[in-house]
Amino acid sequence: MKNITQIFLYWELIKHLSLREIKVRYKQSFLGFFWVILNPFMQMLIMSFIFSTILKITKVGVPYPVFIYAGLLPWTFFANSLGASLSILIENSAIIKKIYFPREVLVLSTVLAKAFDFFLASILFLLMMLWFHLPFTWYMLLFFPIFLVQLIFILGIALMLSAFNLFYRDIQYLLTLVITMWFYVTPVIYATEFFPEHYRWIFKINPMSVFINAYREVLLAQGSLNWSSLFIGVCVSLIVFCLGYWIFKKLEGMFADIA
Repeated sequence: MKNITQIFLYWELIKHLSLREIKVRYKQSFLGFFWVILNPFMQMLIMSFIFSTILKITKVGVPYPVFIYAGLLPWTFFANSLGASLSILIENSAIIKKIYFPREVLVLSTVLAKAFDFFLASILFLLMMLWFHLPFTWYMLLFFPIFLVQLIFILGIALMLSAFNLFYRDIQYLLTLVITMWFYVTPVIYATEFFPEHYRWIFKINPMSVFINAYREVLLAQGSLNWSSLFIGVCVSLIVFCLGYWIFKKLEGMFADIA
């Protein structure tokens, strides 16, 4: 706990690294930050056409483009955060060897940069709600605690992966495989009700399913929030974060020699 609280002493460094990550990524890009919105928007258009027009998956209670975009946003945040964090220690090996600071700062700043993308892309979601005349309620404020829980979950995995990838470069290839498989057992493009009932237990042990369903419940007013499911998500997120942080700090002393 002491090590975790010490991270806040480096808040200025975290902010600087996060802003650098955001600026450098789009510095020489013509469309700049518009790419943050364009990528999930194009995915939404393609998937909406395939699944609502061709496969006729439309019974989700709300316009299907809004439904699928509400799932794509947290999933993209999750996948992009892990992908960016994977090699962050390798990319900053020169700094790690010369300057002392908590190495988890690098992972945290990377995830926060992706969180910026998440909120920027969420603007389009709000515009879509206006376009389809969906109601705005105070219930939607629960979006922020759900985001915080997901952030903790992502940080835990990102810490583990960044540390392991420094020692075993096969992790990057394994992550691609796992993310692809994970996507199809997460209700991003479909509702959980479309899945055979005897297989729905998968969603109960899949934290990303919990988060995406929770986002949809509070943003699209599809019913009351499943508090028991969210509680499980909170517990899993805390366990994953504590485990990831413990592993990261356990290996931190060898980073300078391996990087």
